[in-house]
Amino acid sequence: MSLHDPNRLNPYAPKRVAIVLSNPAVSTTTGWPVGFWWSELTHPYFAFTEKGYAVELFSPDGGPCEADAMSDPGDASGYSANDLISQGFIHTPSLRALVEATRKVDEIDVSAFDAIVVAGGQAPMFTMEAAVNLHAKFVEFYTSGKVAAALCHGVSILNFARLPSGEYLAKGKTVTGFANVEEAFADNAVWSMNLLSRDRHVMPWRIEDAMHRIGANYVQAGLWRSFAIRDGNLITGQQNFSGMATAELVIRALGE
Repeated sequence: MSLHDPNRLNPYAPKRVAIVLSNPAVSTTTGWPVGFWWSELTHPYFAFTEKGYAVELFSPDGGPCEADAMSDPGDASGYSANDLISQGFIHTPSLRALVEATRKVDEIDVSAFDAIVVAGGQAPMFTMEAAVNLHAKFVEFYTSGKVAAALCHGVSILNFARLPSGEYLAKGKTVTGFANVEEAFADNAVWSMNLLSRDRHVMPWRIEDAMHRIGANYVQAGLWRSFAIRDGNLITGQQNFSGMATAELVIRALGE
């Protein structure tokens, strides 16, 4: 095996991680543009590159991706104003350029990567069902014994990913993801701003309910608490404050 072959793993090469972002979409419940969440890219990216890992960005369709507005530290809402890691990423031209030119998920050579991480944001809840190419790659990572991780609303992939047997990948697994209590909080916040009527929800369905339905053991740590959990080579993170915790479990699973 050549040490200079970028498409083969070897003990002298850095670990390689594929981070998958959602392509831009429009919410069917609010009509707002939706995308990925900055901290769910930037915090894992920071943790992985600090360890010397090589990280590449992908999306189901490839091309430029857009973040949810409130995840930007510069957004007028001030919601993410203290997210200095995202601030640094956004204002580093070479890093920002990675988001503008993601590769298609179809281009991921699973044999050349150690782990896949599916980032969240609002868009996955509206686009994940149709992202069958991503489902297949995620399952391939998992069945190959490699690390398959998903974060926040990126955990929506587990509502669709099935093993070759036809069973849900997450059936019988302990997982987390955006909690019902957090969805309710978000709904109440939007209602209070008179941006959505009280008989409607921001999200079209809820991850916690879906995980129970497919037979997963869903757990969570409470409202907006950083939390991630590992079950074998499947790793999940609760929400946007869990990017670093998710990355740390990935790193641990890779033996670092």
